[in-house]
Amino acid sequence: MAKKGLSRRELLGTAGAMAGAMLLPGTARATSRMQGANDKIVLGLIGCGGMGASNMRTVMNHAEIDVAALCDVDLARIPGDYRTVMNKYGRAPEVYRDYRKMLERKDIDAVIIGTPDHWHALNFIHASEAGKDVYQEKPLSHNIVEVLAMAKAHRNAKNVVQVGTWQRSTREFTDAIAYVRAGKLGNVTQCRAWITDTFQAGNQKPTAPPESMDYDFWVGPAAWQEYQANRTHYNWRWFTNTASGLSGDWGVHMMDIALLGMSMDQDLVMPTEVTAYGGRWAFPNDDRTAPDTTEALYHFEDPHWVMHWSVLRDHPGKPGHGTEFVSSDGRTLRVWRGGWLLLDPDGKEMPKEQADPTGDHWQNWIDCIKSREKPRADLQSVAQTTIVCHLTNASLMSGQTVHWDKKKMDIVSKAGRDTLAYHREYRKPWGHPLIG
Repeated sequence: MAKKGLSRRELLGTAGAMAGAMLLPGTARATSRMQGANDKIVLGLIGCGGMGASNMRTVMNHAEIDVAALCDVDLARIPGDYRTVMNKYGRAPEVYRDYRKMLERKDIDAVIIGTPDHWHALNFIHASEAGKDVYQEKPLSHNIVEVLAMAKAHRNAKNVVQVGTWQRSTREFTDAIAYVRAGKLGNVTQCRAWITDTFQAGNQKPTAPPESMDYDFWVGPAAWQEYQANRTHYNWRWFTNTASGLSGDWGVHMMDIALLGMSMDQDLVMPTEVTAYGGRWAFPNDDRTAPDTTEALYHFEDPHWVMHWSVLRDHPGKPGHGTEFVSSDGRTLRVWRGGWLLLDPDGKEMPKEQADPTGDHWQNWIDCIKSREKPRADLQSVAQTTIVCHLTNASLMSGQTVHWDKKKMDIVSKAGRDTLAYHREYRKPWGHPLIG
């Protein structure tokens, strides 16, 4: 097991050369706001080196932002982000391994959470209890019980939370959603969403974790497994112990657009029944445990319509990801990252219309922190999409049709409840976020 802490000398040797001194909590006073910058929103980053770091770099381009602290259980993930903050603000951010210590700081207004999925619930609930606003990476949670607990924490804290489903702020998707909502496509009876999955984690055997990494803390509330490099950074997406496969990772993007188009606002329609088939069929000998093939159907009522979700490798004549709305008269609206189009029943492209632009996803979060209004990807809304993604895996894992009741916000009957997509027991000493 990795050591709980490293000396400054070990830290610098492990993490590489950095500009300035990197501080662990307790070695110096907490970094305070820059003089003359008291009107800035002071951020901390939980989870370096991946999407959390990408979000941090993006939001640092906004004048209202000041980054004061970085946190990661693997010190080797920190140097690039450390240098970025140093170069931007001319001073060193404080570095933490335990995010709870960062959350104790009164000068930090908000945090970006970019940890693996199995940590999202605890990170978010603790940040909410500490009174922090949050930019939360997707998917929101590892399972349904967690996302319901996160929604409760959000309601209690009344904090401003923007989820990283940034497609809600990009022109092609907002145009498509506005077109469908305005009724210009007519009566929509079917939606399709899809993503290509060609990822293989490979085959590895357990080894000792790197000295820079507190692996016990990295596993956290998940079930204990010996360290394998192909299960950790980035690759955790393909293991059901730490994530929900592409149905969570990309379903929360592509199905989100279908649900938004079929709703009138952020309170989304949700299916009453979900049936899914799939497994590790394309790469059965790979170490990954999440399915590489999924075909799912979702039944919606009042009015009746169906959604189809597909994870596979062949989408002839279409982008490798996308969302489609199909009207009762055979017209199709197709949208993907980079464009959208309208097709008549014979497949001929038709003229389309643009809606008013929505603006930057990160600026929307900043503006809402100031105004205390609801951001474009509010947690309560994206929680609904996240649950739909988890229902996919609950059906697939149980081999049964799963029934959902939106009024109760719970699975009806036993089918799907006894799955990792619905809930998990937390590994001690971590406590499960309870719903009461």
